[in-house]
Amino acid sequence: MKTFRVCFGVLAVALLFLLAGGTPQAFHSGGVAECGGCHSMHNPAPNGSFLLVGTDPSSTCLSCHMHAGDTGPSSYHVATADADMPAGVPPLQRGPGGDFGWLKKTYTGVIRGEAFTEEGQTHGHNVIAVDTTFTADTDNTTAPGGTFPGSQLGCESCHDPHGRVRRLSTGAYVNPIYQAGATNAPIIGSGSYNTSLTPAAGQAVGSYRLLRGLGDNTQGVTFAGVAIAITPTPYNRTEAATQTRVAYGATGINTWGNWCATCHPDMHSSGNYVHPVDESLGSDVAANYNMYVKTGDLTGAAATSFSSLAPFAENTADIAVLQAHAQNNNSYLNGPASSDKVMCLSCHRAHASGWPEALRWNMEGEFMTYNSLYPGTDTTPTVPQFARGRLGIETQAAYYDRPVTAFASYQRVFCNKCHAKD
Repeated sequence: MKTFRVCFGVLAVALLFLLAGGTPQAFHSGGVAECGGCHSMHNPAPNGSFLLVGTDPSSTCLSCHMHAGDTGPSSYHVATADADMPAGVPPLQRGPGGDFGWLKKTYTGVIRGEAFTEEGQTHGHNVIAVDTTFTADTDNTTAPGGTFPGSQLGCESCHDPHGRVRRLSTGAYVNPIYQAGATNAPIIGSGSYNTSLTPAAGQAVGSYRLLRGLGDNTQGVTFAGVAIAITPTPYNRTEAATQTRVAYGATGINTWGNWCATCHPDMHSSGNYVHPVDESLGSDVAANYNMYVKTGDLTGAAATSFSSLAPFAENTADIAVLQAHAQNNNSYLNGPASSDKVMCLSCHRAHASGWPEALRWNMEGEFMTYNSLYPGTDTTPTVPQFARGRLGIETQAAYYDRPVTAFASYQRVFCNKCHAKD
């Protein structure tokens, strides 16, 4: 019965996609999905709760968002099954948020005579999904810089599977469940994509990725604002030839730093927080970003300087503008203006990455490429502090398959995209 329900749900997703003429409406369509896709009145998962088809909320999510047998990036999948990434094989998904499969990748080796272990759990948010053996972080029992319990972290901690937050025809965001008097305009589709419908008066579309916001306190923390972004379609794809640009927006309290601070508030404290976030880049940093091509090359131009390894938030909430900028064909590669903002996602991926702390690049050594190669235990010369127990193909996968020629032959860490200190 459970296999039938899951397969039926996948078929429903495909059918909705086709009926929409290729527009990514998918299962959720910007709001609450069909109840039977996640809940079963008469045959829920054993030992589960809320009549879910999975043992826990994240297992329920991954019953669709992870699929054994993938051979490459696949649509809305956010995790690679264990069987599809044996030792030496990197996770397959290339979505902007990263692949939770990196949480299963532990690397060991010897650096400067000392043995090291880089635990998979260091690679991102350790959501708990019993059915797919994702477990809580054993080192961070609470969110770094906060008090949110690691034992309660799941997909639903950030995403609202019922999708109450919505964007109205005016561009305003509301959450009618938690905001008294807010209009309950019906959601007509997803608000996540550059192909999303524009709601008419009396209509709404969903928030980006069904993210929580605007007073939602169901997780024991309160999301004050909303997170604004638009993604192209498809978005889960290799960047071997062209980049996937998510257009992030920011206005007022609706910034990514403010949203992430819901669980990580002390990361913004004056005593502990050092790197600016949600602040304008300023003319000097914007100029560095736009000139920086790679180590030793500052000949870049603003019209072609964007890198998805170092995205920024545009100083706007205008959805039409963000939809025009969210592209996957390199048709819009403009770098930042001085008023655009640095954000948490400028350096980190939201789910997980191939590097500790879900960083977009390796911060554990000064070189991202070495001798015109991606460092690996199989490359020559082998430099353990740059390879960190990985094969070269795993390092390249962490950079979403970019050809090594996208970087200098001895490329230093990508902090230099903004700071140009190399």
